[in-house]
Amino acid sequence: MSMSVSPSTQPDTPPKNFGASARFPTLGNSSPVSAVGETLTISRWSDPLVDRLGHDPRSRYVELFWLPILGPSTVLFLRHCVTLLEEATTDGEVELDLSITAARLGLGHKGGRNSPLVRTVLRATRFGAARPAGARALQVRRFLAPLNRGQVERLPLILRTLHQRAVSAQPGVDEFTKARARRLALGLIQCGDMHDSAEAQLSQWQVPSIVAAEAVRWAWEIHLSGSAVGNDAA
Repeated sequence: MSMSVSPSTQPDTPPKNFGASARFPTLGNSSPVSAVGETLTISRWSDPLVDRLGHDPRSRYVELFWLPILGPSTVLFLRHCVTLLEEATTDGEVELDLSITAARLGLGHKGGRNSPLVRTVLRATRFGAARPAGARALQVRRFLAPLNRGQVERLPLILRTLHQRAVSAQPGVDEFTKARARRLALGLIQCGDMHDSAEAQLSQWQVPSIVAAEAVRWAWEIHLSGSAVGNDAA
């Protein structure tokens, strides 16, 4: 997993328009981890619009453009949760052992609201990437929405330029290119590449970044479902 972009200093405030249906509560002093014990139950936060238009937390888009906003520890936490939820075998819920999770992510956790892991979870909720679902439960987004204009304007100039290129590359792409990208992505995933490495490889093959992200997302879903390749890849 490459995390090559260093986070810039950003105001610690949530975006005004995270997604059309992204409405989350003001946390105040209550949160799923404000007085949490040793475990936290996570589940998927379903949002049809953001799930359709958004980006996997393990995608290059999130690594490049959400990372400076959320911070590296929060992006790693979201990636970790999404992977665990994909692997879940019972009711789509996963019980996180916070001490083990903190150790796996390289974060401190001695309990209390000022624990680095707790601050990471609170930041995920503050920016609408997760939301409380009970005293010791958290719903996590499977996909993060595209950045809104205000968020893009707060990025460093080089990332604003890359974001503009990524967004403008999509409309002119023909169906043959999209289908070819899907076939390449599926081959990479089936050969053992993870989400982020497959997307990086497609980019090296000059596949436009937004097309690469969509292709890897499609291939990953095919891989997880065990389905045969359908007409969409033809």
